[in-house]
Amino acid sequence: MMLGIFNKLKSSPRGLTAGSRVIGLFCKQKPLDAAPSRGMTAWGCIAVLAFGLAACDQEPVTSGGPATMRRLTEAQYRTIVADVFGSHIVIAGRFDPLQRTGGLLAIGAGRASMTQSGLERAAGMAKAIAQQVVNDTNRAVLIPCTPANAATRDDACATTTVDKIGRLLFRRPLTGDETATYVKIAGSAADTRKDFYAGLSYALQGLLSAPDFLFITETTADGNNLDAYAKASRLSFALWNSTPDDTLLKAAASGALDTDKGVAAEVDRMIASPRLANGMRAFFTDAWALDDFATLEKDTLIYPAFTMTTTLDAKEQLLRTVEHHLLDKNADYRDLFVTRDTFVSRALGMVYRIPASNPTGWVPYTFPEGDARAGIQNLPGFVALRAHPGKSSPTLRGKAIRELLLCQRVPDPPAEVNFDQFNDPNSPAKTARARLDLHSNEPACSGCHKIMDPIGLAQEHFDGAGQLRKTENGEAIDASGELDGIKFSDAVGLGQAMRVNPAAPACVVNRLYAYSVGRAVESGEKDWMRALEMGFAEDDYRFTALLKRIVTSRAFLAVKPAATTSAATEGPRSRQWRSGHEHIDQEALRSPRSVARHGGWRGHHRRPAVPRLLPR
Repeated sequence: MMLGIFNKLKSSPRGLTAGSRVIGLFCKQKPLDAAPSRGMTAWGCIAVLAFGLAACDQEPVTSGGPATMRRLTEAQYRTIVADVFGSHIVIAGRFDPLQRTGGLLAIGAGRASMTQSGLERAAGMAKAIAQQVVNDTNRAVLIPCTPANAATRDDACATTTVDKIGRLLFRRPLTGDETATYVKIAGSAADTRKDFYAGLSYALQGLLSAPDFLFITETTADGNNLDAYAKASRLSFALWNSTPDDTLLKAAASGALDTDKGVAAEVDRMIASPRLANGMRAFFTDAWALDDFATLEKDTLIYPAFTMTTTLDAKEQLLRTVEHHLLDKNADYRDLFVTRDTFVSRALGMVYRIPASNPTGWVPYTFPEGDARAGIQNLPGFVALRAHPGKSSPTLRGKAIRELLLCQRVPDPPAEVNFDQFNDPNSPAKTARARLDLHSNEPACSGCHKIMDPIGLAQEHFDGAGQLRKTENGEAIDASGELDGIKFSDAVGLGQAMRVNPAAPACVVNRLYAYSVGRAVESGEKDWMRALEMGFAEDDYRFTALLKRIVTSRAFLAVKPAATTSAATEGPRSRQWRSGHEHIDQEALRSPRSVARHGGWRGHHRRPAVPRLLPR
């Protein structure tokens, strides 16, 4: 039988290459298509290949990393509220910023606490959400029961509501004591206010401001393995960027997530869900730092076509293009850098100087051959975002490609850098290339500019708003450049160089794994990362296949004991937290804000049409 397998692989170039890679990885042997070493017979090759094929089924052993505790990101908070209560619920308020760590906000969330002002804003948002949930318009749909008398307390209905909503918000069933605490809050407030729904809103406010909601706290069953509900949360945030739904929580309760088969079944279901699009958008928004759109400004005197609507549409176009390419078409990830297929809105049509066939929505659009706008890195969502308010920036663009798309860190500039020659409006240098040539003569600047500018200069045919141009200040633009030894003449050539650069797929593998587990890749996971990169190549660089490889792996759910334990890692269900709630009912009657204060803890985009998570 093994001889048949060997002959089949030998007759197939793809099979021989795959077999060769297996042997090269696990057996340290020469490739099968190379000259056999002395004494290497066909049966010897078969034996080595058999060992390699068996090893293919075993992922490299990794101990994983410590269980994490991460603050909900703004995107996660908004998605959870929309999934649990409906997208019509208005969330008004400002969130404490997160610090990007290791290229990801998802990692920075693991090092974030909440300021006092952040706790107060969380309390205000919780109050506003709770009041909307119980108002006359929404209560019949969002509250799973009807009180016997709406003018007084109803502990049975309050219990049903707290248990169902709390299970989704806390991502696990509430304990009996927790349920009793929130029901007591609802009952005491209802007695005082003579209104069941007013009382219930206090309980909901407490749930929405509790650390069990605001922080994703991973708990372990035995110190070395995540418990079932922590597994459910890790899966759900990795794939959907939201709380586990009712089906996933039931799988956790049944023990299905404690088996490889049960995890695989849930992963297949979740990948088939329309919620996957939201999860994928959240990942690329984080990995490509698209949160920078929140502070993007353009000089409208210089770029009158670039309005606030254009800013929103530029981000949406980028995400819509990625979603269509990776999910709808299931195409090669690397082709994102050369694709001419995208979507255009009326606002972007003005930037592109093309007519919009649908003035109120989005239409598919393919840039013609010869057009420089090929690849996601040449869309306004990239070149306009990585530019100054009134001019382009080869340096910002080159730095972004290095750091965001290739995962290659560029050192920060020295503290005292002389930009006079570059910024001099009377300089004889008319183009960015000429000005950078002068600036790069500064000894402290030349090293970094050599790895950024040859990339960004290839995009100089795009002005600061992403509009095509051929000249700058009356002089022809030279858009030639180089990326890691590959030379090109324009932005299209840059995309082609990026497509064949091995750092591009390796980067998305690293970022996706780190994003999914909520922490940086550990030193002991290097073999696993190499295996993921090889698997990505074997799957023809299909993003969903990579995602599935990650979340069905044992490494994804593996944890190791933390080196130290501090008060910050003891989890939100601490003794102080429980004792604080013992008196919350009296505080709630005096001030709605106090509910969230006790629940505090120290320390225009398209969405898929999906049902709410709240089971009826």
